[in-house]
Amino acid sequence: MQKDKKLIVYDILFLIGSLYFALLLKFDFNIQQEYIIFLKISVIPMVIITLVFNKVFNLYDSIWKYASVEELISIVYSVSVSNIIFVIYSYFINYKFLENRYYRFPYTVHIIFWILSVLTLGGIRFIYRLLQDKSVGQYKKIRNKRLLIIGAGDASAVLIKEIKKNRNFNYDVVGLVDDDETKRKKLINGIKVLGGRDDIPRICKERSIEEIIIAMPSADIKTKREIINICKSTKCKLKTLPGIYEMIDGNLNMSKLRDVNIEDLLGRDEVKLNNENINKYIKDKIIMVTGGGGSIGSELCRQIARFGPKQLLILDIYENNVYDVQMELNYNYSKLNKAIIIASIRDEDRLRSIFDKYRPEVVFHAAAHKHVPLMEGNPAEAVKNNIIGTYNVLKCCDEFKVNKFVQISTDKAVNPTNVMGASKRFCEIMVQAFDEVSETEYVAVRFGNVLGSNGSVIPLFKKQIAHGGPVTVTHPEINRFFMTIPEAAQLVIQAGAIAHGGEIFVLDMGKPVKIVDLAKDLITLSGYEPDVDIKIEYTGLRPGEKLYEELLMNEVALTSTEHDKIFVEKPAKIDMTFVEESIKQFREVVNEDKEEIIKLIEEKVPTYKRKK
Repeated sequence: MQKDKKLIVYDILFLIGSLYFALLLKFDFNIQQEYIIFLKISVIPMVIITLVFNKVFNLYDSIWKYASVEELISIVYSVSVSNIIFVIYSYFINYKFLENRYYRFPYTVHIIFWILSVLTLGGIRFIYRLLQDKSVGQYKKIRNKRLLIIGAGDASAVLIKEIKKNRNFNYDVVGLVDDDETKRKKLINGIKVLGGRDDIPRICKERSIEEIIIAMPSADIKTKREIINICKSTKCKLKTLPGIYEMIDGNLNMSKLRDVNIEDLLGRDEVKLNNENINKYIKDKIIMVTGGGGSIGSELCRQIARFGPKQLLILDIYENNVYDVQMELNYNYSKLNKAIIIASIRDEDRLRSIFDKYRPEVVFHAAAHKHVPLMEGNPAEAVKNNIIGTYNVLKCCDEFKVNKFVQISTDKAVNPTNVMGASKRFCEIMVQAFDEVSETEYVAVRFGNVLGSNGSVIPLFKKQIAHGGPVTVTHPEINRFFMTIPEAAQLVIQAGAIAHGGEIFVLDMGKPVKIVDLAKDLITLSGYEPDVDIKIEYTGLRPGEKLYEELLMNEVALTSTEHDKIFVEKPAKIDMTFVEESIKQFREVVNEDKEEIIKLIEEKVPTYKRKK
């Protein structure tokens, strides 16, 4: 407010000075007495008129240290309108002086006054900006980070402009890198292209680069991964703009920047969905997601919401998780018809009442216990939740004529060596058995680990790094298949679209990744050096844990589908009587000794070979 008052005082002084100087220029510095009198009479109305229009055009509301062309245009508008009103005032409100003569300013005076007003009112504001820039620049030179931008395209041009406009970003842009040789040594917004990707380590060393921004939103995953791997050797902090398909509004600006994460290194190209097929069984249908508050379940809810279901039923036993999903969907899909259902799949009566009330047409079953070591120590809970709970859902789907049921399975169900994997394999058996006797189409979708899911190694490693280490890996040779949560959810939905019933779909997980390499990459991306700043310790394989996972049954060949990332096992003929008798036995044994439970699991899942 104090600065606004000062600006108004300056404007008044400059306006009076500009009008007086305009008269001096018009009359060769020899102003007639009658014009002096008219100046005295007109100066107050002129000042009031101009100040009013300065306010109208927000000249006292702008933050002038960020002044740009828009503010200059506002000054021109204000001065122009003010001068038009002043000309009208001068013409119609004449004043009678000696010898009954009327006086008004010559039009030349108004033209000169307009030019001087723009120069003075604009000049004082832009001088203020320059002084601010200079003082801020001097203040921040010590703590600004030396920045290298990868990519010399539209995204980089936008970032450079924003960095220069807003000094709060604390960056000195040192240069650009681009593989296009025609751009070498060219300037983008005053910043030079210094070389290609192979020059990054040299440039970072020679120019003392502290931070790198990868501004290549349209680049494919492979290209980004190669560049990130080069940048890792520089020990600079890495940031990136997400891919175009990740940005909902498509706008490029500094707010989109995020740290480079492990998904950027392990992720793959965007999943291409057949929306027409998905729309046929999702759009305007009542869809249920069990375990809707979990990592996969919540992402299924997000993806399903995009296809406009008639109603989305989100079922989960943990109210905190499902509450977060509810709030997110309220914000992003405010018109989505949804119901939040707090219930356990173990409670058959509760499930039946839910199915009877809502009549879901498609069910995605993501509710399960999934932690291998915990289920090894608590096999009864794996049986109650994963086996009996899934049976309850399968039975309700049959009874209430659900069109399609999609089971979320795991690579650990293949030749399982642990209770969790064996319980999920029995779920697959039940899915195929129900498909034989029911009008509902039952299918299972099998995939490996998802990056960043609850309980996965990524969040654990991040916590360990945040505490200064050590990062714990069970074995130097252990490896796993990985995909991102959105990719897994999208492929599950796509698999449901092409299912006819009884299939076990297997998702293309790419190549397996060594967990120790994952740990090293996370340490590096966090700005540390593995085994120097953060130690890696090997703790030994946990109970039931494999060195590697398999994605298909060895004795069954996979068949390709219409989607290049989805394969299918042949439907197996499973006797429903076997399932019913097994469930009866599981119900009887869950309160028995742990060894008795595991023996029954071994009997019912022939491929289960527990580790001694």
